[in-house]
Parts: sequence; structure tokens; C-alpha cells
Amino acid sequence: MQYRPFGKTGVNISTLGFGCMRLPEIQKEDGSWEVDQEKTDAMLMRAYELGVNYFDTALYYCHSNSEIAVGKALKPIRDKVYISTKCPLELVKEPGDFRKVLETSLKKLDTPYVDFYHFWGINQKTFDEKIVPMNLIAEAQKLKEEGLIRHISFSFHDSPEALKHIIDYGCIQGEAQAAATHGDSEESLALVGQVPDLHGGVGLESVLLQYNLLDRANEEMIQYAAQKGLGVVVMGPVGGGRLAAPTELAAKLGTEAVNTYELAFKFVLGNPGVCCALSGMQTIDMVEKNEKVASLENPMSEEEWRRVGESLENLKKFSELYCTGCGYCQPCPKGINIPKIFQAYTYLNVYGLKDLAKNTWNGYLNNEKNPGVKPDACVNCGYCERKCPQHLKVRELLKKVEGVLSSL
Repeated sequence: MQYRPFGKTGVNISTLGFGCMRLPEIQKEDGSWEVDQEKTDAMLMRAYELGVNYFDTALYYCHSNSEIAVGKALKPIRDKVYISTKCPLELVKEPGDFRKVLETSLKKLDTPYVDFYHFWGINQKTFDEKIVPMNLIAEAQKLKEEGLIRHISFSFHDSPEALKHIIDYGCIQGEAQAAATHGDSEESLALVGQVPDLHGGVGLESVLLQYNLLDRANEEMIQYAAQKGLGVVVMGPVGGGRLAAPTELAAKLGTEAVNTYELAFKFVLGNPGVCCALSGMQTIDMVEKNEKVASLENPMSEEEWRRVGESLENLKKFSELYCTGCGYCQPCPKGINIPKIFQAYTYLNVYGLKDLAKNTWNGYLNNEKNPGVKPDACVNCGYCERKCPQHLKVRELLKKVEGVLSSL
């Protein structure tokens, strides 16, 4: 396993992180879900044995059971690993709620502290209209001083311009301190006047964002974040599964004969601004496969990384209907499983896997225990589009996709 300095946190983070969003689950007779703890324990411990030291979870993952399962699995090695979790800001109605939400996560994780605590899935609107007015970075700093969290982080879904805005605000306190240190009192005062009192803290310390072969929108901002001293963790390094299936993409890009999955990981880790790539691993085999790539001292040379990037510009067709399967559009008021439907379409549209697309679509509709709701049940409420991090025209795409899949 390779390790990289995680911004200015003082932490060396494994280049492979364990994303605990898709842990193996079991549906009980009453319809509720629980995480398969035995399988989870085995996977997370195997990851640790192979050198993974960063484990990312969240309050709502795995039917709100991920934190509990992760806490149990990592309990024997708690002081040897870093746990990341997140605060859903819709639960924060006033500043004091931020502490209450954290305390809920600490209880579920059965740990006295969280290493990296994220403002979850924020955009510029959330930042400007909730985090800033409530002075939540300062609230996080207080919790840091108390030892309940070790580092202040955020996960992000918005434009690169919005990301720069958030980074600049979160780092300006440090710039003010630097200006004061150099005796530039006028500049110092100007900077201090733009930020809340962070109790002498450093503000935002790491960012979790999306980046992969097919979505390079944040590429420039990854370098910017690194220059500002933030640690950068990448979610969706294999495009929400789009790059996991065998394809001819590597050959099309003119790279050496490697499978697409490996190419995707190498590309992300080939970016010098990236500290860690998260993978939502579901089997020990996946853990061991990913570890092999994360153990390469030089996953991709600078020249190869540049060449792959240029070649990608010629494959824009892969960008159609870019659904990562994050599930933020769920639950649909009518019960339509949008990520599952779009996944079936991706198998056909991107990979040309007609049989797999057909089987996935039919399997969704004809599930014995929980038959899928067809897209024509949509009542045009727009909930999905308001929640989609990719800003997809979900309602329009559902109609198109249903027509294609129904004709297979």
C-alpha cells in the first residue's frame, strides 16, 4: 500500500480508502435491512491488513446502519485507522444541532471521536445560506478543540467555481494569520473581516469530491485544493460502476493492455493532487484487487496521465446520462428506482452489453419480493432533479430510457 500526505493535516493516508456506502446487507422478514456484520468484519479487517487506513461512512448509508457496522468492525483497531463520517445539513436547523448530529454518529460508531467530520454533500447555496450564516465552521472548530473531531472536512457536489468559492472561504483564515505574521496589518485586517472567528483554527482541512476518467470537471480544482493545503479524497473513481465492467476503453485510449477498472484507478491516483481514492468494496476479492493498484509506487506516469486525458476528449459519448448511482434522488415519491433503471441503460448505451441490460431491467420489474415501479408512474414532481448532484434531466431521461429498455 502506498501512502500520501493528507494536505496539512499531518496524516499520511492510504491511497485506497474503503467507502462504506455499499456494505453487504440482509433484508429481514419484516422488510427492514441490516448489514451483514460477519462479512463486513472480514472485509474491513482484510483491508486493514493490506494497509488501508481510511474508512468512510455516513449517517444514512446502508439504510442508516453503516456507522454501526463500521464501528463494530473497526473497534479492535480504532486507534490505528481513520474514520470519516458526515453531517446531513438538513438536520441542522440551528448551530447547536451540529453537535447533536455528531453525537448521534459518535454513539452509532461507538467511538469518542471522529477523525474527519464532513459537511455532507454541500454546494455553494448550502454553504452561503446555511454554513456561513450559522458560523458552522466555527462550531466545528469548537468540537475539534474538545477532541470530538480531529479534522474539519466537506464533501462536495457543485461546479468547480463553487468549489473554489468554498475553498477560498475555508482557507482565508490561514491567509489572514500568515499576513499578520508578516506584519501586513492592513491586509491581515481585511482578510479577518471576511471570515468568522475560528478560534485560531485552520478552517476546512479536506475535501471529498467526484473525479474519474469520465468526469474531470474538478481536475483543475483538485490542484487548487492541494495548493491551499487541503487533503483531497476522490469518490466514484470508477464512475459509479460504469468503468467496472470489461470494456475496450483502454484500447480506445491507446494505453497498455489493462482492464478498464484498473485503468480508472490508475488515472485517478496518477493525479498528484489526489491523496486517496474511495472504493465501495463489497467482497474481499474486490479489496485485494484494488490493493494491488494502490500498492503501485507510480500508478501512471505524468506523460501517460496526460495522454489518457487528451484521448478522453475524443470519447464524449460516454458522458451521456452520467448517473453515478449515488442514490440522492431517492426515495422517489412513487417508488421508482431511478439509479437501477439508469444502470440498466448504462450497460447497453456505454458498454453494448445488451443481454446484461435486458436482464437488469427485467430483474428490476419482476423482482418477486419487491417488483420495480416503471418510469411511467412518474408524476412529474421534480424531486429527483432537485436532488441530483449531476443535474440530470431525470424526468426526460426516464421516458427515453424506458422506451429503449422496453424494446430489448
